[in-house]
Amino acid sequence: MKEHYQVVEKDEGKRVDKLLTELAPDASRTQVQTWINKDAVWVNQAVVKSNYKVQNGDTVTWSIPEPEALNIEAEQIPLEIIYEDSDIIVVNKPSGMVVHPSAGHMSGTLVNGLLHHCKDLSGINGVERPGIVHRIDKDTSGLVMVAKHDQAHQSLGDQLADKTVERTYEAIVHGEINHEYGTIDAPIGRDPKDRQRMAVIEAGKSAVTHFKTIEHFKDFTHIECVLETGRTHQIRVHMKYIGHPIAGDPKYGPRKTWGLSGQALHAKSLGFNHPVTGEHLSFHAEAPEEFTDMLTFLHKRS
Repeated sequence: MKEHYQVVEKDEGKRVDKLLTELAPDASRTQVQTWINKDAVWVNQAVVKSNYKVQNGDTVTWSIPEPEALNIEAEQIPLEIIYEDSDIIVVNKPSGMVVHPSAGHMSGTLVNGLLHHCKDLSGINGVERPGIVHRIDKDTSGLVMVAKHDQAHQSLGDQLADKTVERTYEAIVHGEINHEYGTIDAPIGRDPKDRQRMAVIEAGKSAVTHFKTIEHFKDFTHIECVLETGRTHQIRVHMKYIGHPIAGDPKYGPRKTWGLSGQALHAKSLGFNHPVTGEHLSFHAEAPEEFTDMLTFLHKRS
């Protein structure tokens, strides 16, 4: 499917590759360069180079090429299966594990392990992400739901889109939050100053995070977060935005916090309707040892 955009005055003089990273915030600068190199970007129906500077009134058209199939191998990786039936799997993913293969992460992912554990996974997201309905970050631990066939995938995807899936996280954040409840309603898109990060920006997609304080510590706060939307790095970006970045998050906060190997963020509960029976299911997973060790340390220090 082709996308079209007519350049307005405020965009005049921008390089077309830079403009496209703003128009397609989920695409990296490298991906945009790939589209241009594959002649998948046109201005006024003519193929252009990356350095073309758009003019007011230009029509920019781009077509995202189909991803090339990856050779993904099944691997015998220990998985903590919380629930499984003939339609779905719920897994407690450890911190440090990537959800699906991509450039630089072709092995050791959750998908590699799932392919060894279960031969039948849905194909809606293509060969790179079989069964994967939603993701959590590499260094975030916790619950992930997986679909074994397309009907289940479609149902779970619809529930996510309708915001009926219940997703609760817990986190340890920098600073002492001085109120018990809060809601962050701030749009998220790719950071125009750093393409490797997301940020709260006016042109971003709607993002809403609700949180409550579990416990106060000196210089830190233990919180629970409920997602209303599911943007990339949402909780991490929103907590940084209000001045309380997540402990151990080098991308959005101080580089090192008490020796944590990743951010102190855990997807602790997940609730949804079974895609075939309609039964409401709820699951819970305790935070990993590294997370609880930090809480113990903070208790002792207090």
